Amino acid sequence: MAQCAALADEKNTTWNFCPSIAAAYLFTILFALTTSGHVVQAIIHRKGYSWVIIVSGLLQTFSYIFRVISIKHPTEDGPAIAWFILILIAPLWTNAYIYMVMGRMVYNFTATARLAGIKAWRFTLYFVLLDIVAFLAQLAGASSAAGHNTPRDQVLRGVHIYMGGIGLQQAFIFIFLFLAIKFHRGLLREAQTSKTSQALRLLYVLYAALFLITVRIIFRLVEYSDGLDSSIPNQEAYQYCLDSLPMLVALVLFNIYHPGKIMPGKASDFPSRKERKRMANQPLENGYMLGASGDPMKYPAQDPGNQY
Repeated sequence: MAQCAALADEKNTTWNFCPSIAAAYLFTILFALTTSGHVVQAIIHRKGYSWVIIVSGLLQTFSYIFRVISIKHPTEDGPAIAWFILILIAPLWTNAYIYMVMGRMVYNFTATARLAGIKAWRFTLYFVLLDIVAFLAQLAGASSAAGHNTPRDQVLRGVHIYMGGIGLQQAFIFIFLFLAIKFHRGLLREAQTSKTSQALRLLYVLYAALFLITVRIIFRLVEYSDGLDSSIPNQEAYQYCLDSLPMLVALVLFNIYHPGKIMPGKASDFPSRKERKRMANQPLENGYMLGASGDPMKYPAQDPGNQY
C-alpha cells in the first residue's frame, strides 16, 4: 500500500487522517465554476447585491485551494488554518444573500413594500446585521480553535464559541422562515399570474437553500457535540456530504434560478435613500401612489388589507 503523503511526518503533520487530494481538487473546480457563473450573471443582470453570493463562492473555492496546499505541505500551519476558517464561515455569506433576495422580493411583490410592518430595505438590513453577529461569533470561534499547536483548552473554548455562533445563525433562520411563510401566504392569496408564479418559484429556492444551510448547521453541531473527542472530523466523507455538497448545491440553485431573471432591471432594485425621501414627500410617477401612512406603494391601489 502506498504511504499517505499527508501522514508521512506523523509528528509534525496537521492531519489526523489521510485526506483525498482528488476530492479537494474536484470541489475546488466545482466551486470555481459556480462562482464564475455568478460573476457573469451579476454582470448580465446588473445586480450589484450579487457580490455577496460571489464572496460566498470565492471563500468556498479558496478554502479548497488551501486544503490542496495543506495536503501537499502537511507540516505547514498556515494553509491548514486558512482552509479550516474559510470553510466554517463561507456559508454565512450565502445566508446573507438569501436575506437580501427576500427583501427585494418584498419590495417587488407586495403592494406596500412591507412585510409584517417592516419596510423591505429595513427587512434586509435587520437580517443582514443579525447575520453579521453570527458571522463574527463564528469567525472568533474558528480563529481561536485553528492551528496544529493550539492549546487544548483554547481549541475547546473556540469550538464552544463557534457552536454558539451557528446556533445563533439557526435561530435567525427560524425567525426569517416565520416571516417568509407570512409572505408566502400573501402571495398565494393573490390572483395567480406569471409574475406571482416566478416569485413563488424563487421563494421555493430560498426555502431549499435554507434547508441545505440547516443540514450543514446540524452537521457541525453534531460534529462538535463531543468536544475534541469526536471521531467525525477524522472522516472527511461527512464533511463533503453534509457541508460542502449542500453549500455547492445552494450556489448552483441560485445559478439556475438567478434573482436577476425574476426581478430584472433597475426598477426592481431598492430606491436610494435620496429617492425614498423624495417619494415620501410627493406622489409617485407612472401611476404609483402613496400609502395611507405616507410610505410609497409599489403598485397602484389594490386590496388595502392585503399588506402581508
